[in-house]
Amino acid sequence: MTNADIQAFQRLGDILDILRKQCPWDKVQTMESLRYLTIEETFELSEAILQLNKDDDSPLELKKELGDLFMHLLFYSKIAEEQHLFTTADVLNAICDKLVSRHPFIFQPDTYDGESWEQIKMHEGRKSVLEGVPASLPPLVKAVRLQEKAAGIGVEPVLTDQQEATALPPLPHEAPTEESFGNMLFNLIHWAHEHGINADTALARANLRFQDKVKDFEQQAAN
Repeated sequence: MTNADIQAFQRLGDILDILRKQCPWDKVQTMESLRYLTIEETFELSEAILQLNKDDDSPLELKKELGDLFMHLLFYSKIAEEQHLFTTADVLNAICDKLVSRHPFIFQPDTYDGESWEQIKMHEGRKSVLEGVPASLPPLVKAVRLQEKAAGIGVEPVLTDQQEATALPPLPHEAPTEESFGNMLFNLIHWAHEHGINADTALARANLRFQDKVKDFEQQAAN
């Protein structure tokens, strides 16, 4: 980080300290009251990323949304400091320690034994590779994360129909573009709707079935 980065971070912290003492709105905020606002800011950041480079103003919009989220994260840390839970330095050092421990192939290359990313995280005391995937994630985001994590321990991310026991239908051999896959997914959701199926609910239930599959795999591997 440059001196300008450090000075800007300090400036934001100082401004939050002032607002916390003098602004009627800021002084009464709690972690709980900020939570839903942070969710909104996260989605706004996501939208700004998708819109990046579509027009001349998109970088400015992304910068604004990043700033909003930076402010929220530091605000939580300030509240935690007031409650004597931990400091902002504790937060930053914790993520630094996590990054170092999760990249032994970079920071401890002499002792690294080739473990996968998910296997490395299991050393942190996790009982399942699926820990850390929030239950409240939107089903599509959750499906992506579940499959990514399961792949790290060798679980094939394919489910079969319980009644017909049919495998995944054949897919085109050509690798799809993002646009063609998006269209395929959009049309699949429309096809489900025509047959009285809520695609969001169907995927959420498929996620639960896949979670059971991963848990069974982990239990068998532990025995």
